[in-house]
Amino acid sequence: MENSSSKRSEFLEARQASFVVSPIGETLLAGIYKARYSGVNATERPWPHTVGVDPVGTCDVYELTLIESLNDLIGTLVINWGNSERSWIQRCDNQNKVVLEIRRAFREPDFPGFTRLIVPLSKIEELPATWIAALESARGVYLLTCPKTREQYVGSATGADGFHGRWLSYVRDGHGGNVGLKSRDPSDYQVSILEVAGSAATTDEILASEGLWKSKLQSREMGLNRN
Repeated sequence: MENSSSKRSEFLEARQASFVVSPIGETLLAGIYKARYSGVNATERPWPHTVGVDPVGTCDVYELTLIESLNDLIGTLVINWGNSERSWIQRCDNQNKVVLEIRRAFREPDFPGFTRLIVPLSKIEELPATWIAALESARGVYLLTCPKTREQYVGSATGADGFHGRWLSYVRDGHGGNVGLKSRDPSDYQVSILEVAGSAATTDEILASEGLWKSKLQSREMGLNRN
């Protein structure tokens, strides 16, 4: 029987292909890497998209070196990852991937529009620069939905950094200061926009619209709003 160390070495001897998912769901090549096992974590490692840490000595640490021979395909090679998005590690030697497209150059996907935007909070910091600029320039009322409990929360963005700035507060602490969200475990909420306020709208007017949406969706009675 092989021990865990030999299995780890065998796995890491192989080249590692890294892919990322675009805001519109495409799977893009991010690079081909050579990986070297360097031991377990000597310090706590904060989780990148939610609240929590990996304690000392509980996860493996790898040193990655980019292999430059296929760099021209980074951001231009699009594959079909498969049916299960939860299978974030797959072995290509027994799961061939269909190449859907090889583009001439990387391009950002077009912004879908405020009312068509639907993204998980974990992707907010990774959105294309043009999308972030659009979201920072607009204020209004938004909706968070919890994939775990299927509850909803209506909120408003009234600050200088618009929707994007408000959503970042949820990414950083898991609740954005809201009482109803503080009382529960952090979740990767899906976020969408219910209403975009006019450029001349006051904070009071946006808050009034927020209250109306709470009544329409009954998010106080059947959701996570507490006021």
